[in-house]
Amino acid sequence: MRQIEAEMKLPRERVPYSAIVDRPPLRLPDGARVAVWTIVNVEEWAIERAMPRTVLPPPYGQPLLPDLPNWAWHEYGMRVGFWRFVEVLRKHALKATLAINGSVCKSYPRVAQAALEAGWEFMGHGYIQRPMHHLEDQKKAIHDTMAAIKQFTGKAPRGWESPGLTETYDTIDWLAEAGIEYVADWVLDDQPVRIQTASGPIVSVPYTVEMNDIAMMALQNHPSEEWLRRGIDQFDRLYLDGERTARVMAISVHPYISGAPHRIGYLEKLYEYIVQRPGVKLWTGAQILDWFNAAHA
Repeated sequence: MRQIEAEMKLPRERVPYSAIVDRPPLRLPDGARVAVWTIVNVEEWAIERAMPRTVLPPPYGQPLLPDLPNWAWHEYGMRVGFWRFVEVLRKHALKATLAINGSVCKSYPRVAQAALEAGWEFMGHGYIQRPMHHLEDQKKAIHDTMAAIKQFTGKAPRGWESPGLTETYDTIDWLAEAGIEYVADWVLDDQPVRIQTASGPIVSVPYTVEMNDIAMMALQNHPSEEWLRRGIDQFDRLYLDGERTARVMAISVHPYISGAPHRIGYLEKLYEYIVQRPGVKLWTGAQILDWFNAAHA
């Protein structure tokens, strides 16, 4: 019965409408205005299936399997691009939130180990890169993802980002039931909000499709330098807005996109711009969650 009720519950019933101008001011510690978090997405693309994204269209417009060119595009990110992220983040003493497919812990242990050694937060990102709508058993996929991360890191993830931000009507209930405390799928606000589930509230930590290299580079095909221009514009407005009430800025990157040689420098320059401003908290998703929960205790 609970599953049927969850399937019928619409998102607007879980998150009542709230205009940000009507809320009491939300304050960050030390008078900060903006909390910035970086999400590094690492995934496993199964060569047996169609690729989640493509950089090259199939010859004659007919999909082909195996799709070697697009699989290799992603593989470059895991072999090369990811390590540019590690270097840039270490240079600025930043810790990312790693949105990781559970299977990556076994398929690319070198990548997962580097993130663990760097002190990054691990966030569930599905077991393999596949929309939640295509899964025969969402509960099992969530369980398997959390178990793989816990086995590798020693602790279960607190956060979750679904592959492609996909959720069915009941996904959020399964996530809360499994012990997930926050999600990045609900890109609907500049501040964290609580989502009602069958197992109690779960927090939406502001994510982004605007400062997301898939949308900007792989889909909209902007030139590489657009990343820096838009990133500065995004930050400056949130910093201005944050004088009245705190804001959250997300930076979402993928190794096979922003890890490319012609793009990585613009990501580095964006951090150089942000870190020199006062009143900025460079946090992980879990740190934003803890601050928000404490502010609303």
